Amino acid sequence: MAPSLILACIWALGANLLAMTSSRDHHWRAAYILIAVGIPILGYVTWQTGPWIGLLCLVAAMSVLRWPVVYLWRWLRGPRHELAED
Repeated sequence: MAPSLILACIWALGANLLAMTSSRDHHWRAAYILIAVGIPILGYVTWQTGPWIGLLCLVAAMSVLRWPVVYLWRWLRGPRHELAED
């Protein structure tokens, strides 16, 4: 197995262990750390094994860190424009 995939598996195991612990800030601090560590690992996986495996690892990481992805998507969409009433 490629060393980058071993690192990705260790990252996923650590993310799951962090999710099982209690947290006062609803795991946001852990999410920031996981994102900061996961981006270089994702680049390494993509460089070593190719873009399809890198995309698969990205989808797996997005399923683990789904709330930061949801909030990023809402921020990128911007405020909703309500229909003007008569």
